[in-house]
Amino acid sequence: MSGASMQAMAADYARDGYYSPLRVLTAAEAAACRRQVEVVEARQIETLGGAMRHKPHLILTCLDGLIRNETLLNAIEALIGPNILCWTTLFFTKEANDPAFVSWHQDSTYWGLNTAEVVTAWVAFSPSTRESGAMRVLPGTHRAGQLPHEETYAPHNLLTRGQHVRAEIAEQDAIDLELAPGEASLHHVGLIHGSGPNRASDRRIGFTIRYIPTSARQLLGKDSAVLVRGEDAYGHFAPEPPPACDLEPAAVARYLAANERHNSILYAGATHKGR
Repeated sequence: MSGASMQAMAADYARDGYYSPLRVLTAAEAAACRRQVEVVEARQIETLGGAMRHKPHLILTCLDGLIRNETLLNAIEALIGPNILCWTTLFFTKEANDPAFVSWHQDSTYWGLNTAEVVTAWVAFSPSTRESGAMRVLPGTHRAGQLPHEETYAPHNLLTRGQHVRAEIAEQDAIDLELAPGEASLHHVGLIHGSGPNRASDRRIGFTIRYIPTSARQLLGKDSAVLVRGEDAYGHFAPEPPPACDLEPAAVARYLAANERHNSILYAGATHKGR
């Protein structure tokens, strides 16, 4: 993107709380990464904690490369500055004809971060369409600040606590962020968003990357992150080294430990664990 295009993107993001679409991988690159992920899912799913959801960039080289994608980081820098940490990554996968959904919520509710300068990049590894349950957003709702949420622990809800924002939802104003494989959307930590079930015949695979400035702090415990651009003059997060190869034993051990730390933050004060 040119400098003028980057400024326009940042203006749209500030106004609406999101920007979409942004091409970060070719279709072939996205397909190759999807194959790599699905091989690991098929072979290692039990030993890697069931859903292989939190921080899989610590064990797969294609995902480590993706969190450092130059196009993506150029856009993130325009939004939160040049010193950037990847705080975490997460798969939101809905199987074909899957009733799983994501309720209307704000990401910021249980993350424990001291700042709203948090950007999520949602990268499509398979077509994300209205039929397959693409993410839906309510433009401008990030400007309302943190809103109260109800914890439902609904069995088909993909969120940790099945959380649902306590606010009047204007469904007619919702925008579907449809993405082709290799495209990404960017959204603000306070934007109200959700998604419906997958009624398509293919899996809907979304890979989310949470970016924060190095000045951010975690308020709910010890935490770790990857420095992906610039310098970290603060040291608020323990550094996370990249995997030397896929499923490197030392990297898997770090991944499992990081998951424990991350879950202790996400479930702080929860009555029980959701999905």
